Amino acid sequence: MPSQQRPSLAEPRRASPPAHVRVCVRLRPCGQGDPCIRGLDSRSLEIISWRNKMETMQYHFDTFYGDQATQHDIYTGSVQPVLCHLLEGQNASVLAYGPTGAGKTHTMLGSPEQPGVIPRALRDVLQMTREASCSPRGEEWDYSISMSYLEIYQEKVLDLLEPSQQDLPIREDRDRNILIPGLTERELRGFGDFERHFLPASRNRTVASTQLNDRSSRSHAVLLVRVVRSQRAPPHRRRVAKLCLIDLAGSEDNRRTGNRGLRLKESGAINASLHVLSKVVDALNQGLSRVPYRDSKLTRLLQDSLGGSAHSVIIANVAPEQHFYFDTLRTLNFAAKSKQVVNRPFTQEMLQAPGKAGPGEVVWGGVAGLMVSSSSPPPSSLLPLEQLDPRLVQRLLGLEQLEKQQGGAGQRLPLLSTPRRERVALLRQLEETRRELQKLKERQKELEAVALLDKACQPKPLHHSKAPARARKQAVVLPLQQGKGAQGPNPDRTPFPELEWNQEWAENRAPAWELLLRPDLLARSRENLLALLNQGSAKELRALHRIGEKRARLILAWRQLYGPFSQVPPPSGRTSGLFPESEWGGRAGAG
Repeated sequence: MPSQQRPSLAEPRRASPPAHVRVCVRLRPCGQGDPCIRGLDSRSLEIISWRNKMETMQYHFDTFYGDQATQHDIYTGSVQPVLCHLLEGQNASVLAYGPTGAGKTHTMLGSPEQPGVIPRALRDVLQMTREASCSPRGEEWDYSISMSYLEIYQEKVLDLLEPSQQDLPIREDRDRNILIPGLTERELRGFGDFERHFLPASRNRTVASTQLNDRSSRSHAVLLVRVVRSQRAPPHRRRVAKLCLIDLAGSEDNRRTGNRGLRLKESGAINASLHVLSKVVDALNQGLSRVPYRDSKLTRLLQDSLGGSAHSVIIANVAPEQHFYFDTLRTLNFAAKSKQVVNRPFTQEMLQAPGKAGPGEVVWGGVAGLMVSSSSPPPSSLLPLEQLDPRLVQRLLGLEQLEKQQGGAGQRLPLLSTPRRERVALLRQLEETRRELQKLKERQKELEAVALLDKACQPKPLHHSKAPARARKQAVVLPLQQGKGAQGPNPDRTPFPELEWNQEWAENRAPAWELLLRPDLLARSRENLLALLNQGSAKELRALHRIGEKRARLILAWRQLYGPFSQVPPPSGRTSGLFPESEWGGRAGAG
């Protein structure tokens, strides 16, 4: 296959139209036996049915690479064309997919004699930024490149540059950009820096031996390359792009790999994440309202690459042997439906103060937005910032910062050209208005508290219940829940609990309250209780306050021995208001 020249970056585009995910299929050389797959042309292939060799199924992709294709052919034909978008501020993603033993890691990493996609892509990105800085327009821009390297092992995001067992979180900012707080980032000034960081980190990746592969990847590896293009002179535009290079772990049939123990657990996590990846592609193709990105760490990290803002390429690796038939068929089906996914790339450009780039940056809107650093002190504003929408606040602060920068050059923006005296007077007036509003709010709260207190202090009538409890001569009305608590009990009167009162409420302090019971209601309650003691069953007696099974049996025995009760004695002692302890104990003892 003829090689293609790297496209020029002299005139970058500001935006790109929606684009389908590009899918290419690479066929590994055949080992033993007859192959079950063969290529038809540079874009088509067919797979022979395992039931009938006369039946075939054809697939069409963006590119098909046969078993004679080299690493250079695959890189220049499918990967290199998407790298030109990085300096435009647009994301790019390259994904290697396929079953275990199909050659994914070889495609992405390669060998010293045949480098793969990752080293070739890094060499070209560094070369592109070097050529752009040496161009006639390159004196206006500064370029910086950094890398991070991670793996997803058993649904844990692990840093490979600084190995540890810490599971890093995956976050999403307000502009739907995927972030990984705590992930190590190394600056790259040349290809030597990349080799010094990447090669030791690659040895930290989890691999193991199975019956199908001596060095089988037990995790998904993701290399993140961040390309920043900053303008030196005003208005200090800044473009940030991300390149994701993903080497997925292969789907496995444990009956053929012979996985046991830890290998079986690893295989289950790999297959589960790949299943979620297939569900994400199905949801995107069907236009569902919910795409299950959050069901797996892998799909959460690939949210930009599938249905997001990246120029994505999927390299589907397949094996030609007959015993790989079902794995190859699943890979081709996944590749065919991934080809229908539509991404919407856009240029991430922002304005910023020089020297203020860093972790505090905020990107607005993705296209030609404003960015201010959260670490810089906010300048003065005409409006009360705390009462405005946060996005509007950030834009106003950015405009004022831009005004200050351009004010030294004799330029002023008409939007914020208010004289300083008027600005100070307006700010003072707004501050006084805010203080008056705060006082009114506090006064309203005080009045509401007084109203609630008056309502709580009003006496309430007592209602008759089906099973009247022990009558109380005194009732205590509790104040609001802001009090410190009631004082100790008093046999004559229960005092009103103390509250934390304001000085202006001192004259509203009320004395203790005591509610008297109505004699007719009290007499009726005693009659009902007496009738229940003389005629009630054991179950009805147990419904009374503090009457259990034992006391209910004693009451029934009392009625059989001495006849009905003549009166309800006043409450006293442990008998909870039914009988005086002396009378009950004396007559029961006599019986």
